[in-house]
Amino acid sequence: MNGSHASISALLGAIAGGVHAGTGVTCSVFPPFPYLGQVREQLSDSSIAWGGQDVSEHQPGAFTGEVAATMLVDLGCRYAIVGHSERRQYFGDSDARVAAKFHAAQMAGLTPVLCVGETLEEHEAGCTLDVVFRQIDAVFSEAPVQNLSNSIVAYEPVWAIGTGRNATPELAQNVHAALRAHIAATSAHVAASMQILYGGSVKGANAADLFAMPDIDGVLVGGASLNSDEFLRIVDAAQ
Repeated sequence: MNGSHASISALLGAIAGGVHAGTGVTCSVFPPFPYLGQVREQLSDSSIAWGGQDVSEHQPGAFTGEVAATMLVDLGCRYAIVGHSERRQYFGDSDARVAAKFHAAQMAGLTPVLCVGETLEEHEAGCTLDVVFRQIDAVFSEAPVQNLSNSIVAYEPVWAIGTGRNATPELAQNVHAALRAHIAATSAHVAASMQILYGGSVKGANAADLFAMPDIDGVLVGGASLNSDEFLRIVDAAQ
């Protein structure tokens, strides 16, 4: 929940100037809802896609304050984030609600970015895989695993976001590999094609080491995305 019309205009201008088509890198931005129209106007001629930071599980109707998946599509969105750690932690998004949002996004033609991850307490208790498998399986329980073929998973260890503590690339790789194996137990095809992103205090300084890991297919950038120079360093590392 950051930005203004002026600051977002400057940020998008700088990012669009540094991200070019044909590099093999897919780049997307997820602004706050009020600025999606501005983003569509400013990025319509660029290679950068955009999406919603969240999405309602409901169809359009009497749900004041919510944003329907069809509205995001109408604004040119390609993606919608569901289950972000802050939505789970501060706004009570349960596994069941995240699954409902996931399927609402897919039904509207969006690609959901499903966030999974453990808290510090869960991490220290050795429950990481139990937590992320539970969060993934909540989506499986509502529909076949094949639905994941049109989605992205993002592993974001909550304990490594804005705390000064970082998951090493090797630790992140271990969780990503376990997630892929968990999905493969149901569908090897989906697991092989699934993009699994890492999101935990990603910066220009650690991006290259993360991208070097075989099961890390990309990154979900948080605070570093508010600084165009830092964000473009991450894009350069991906290239």
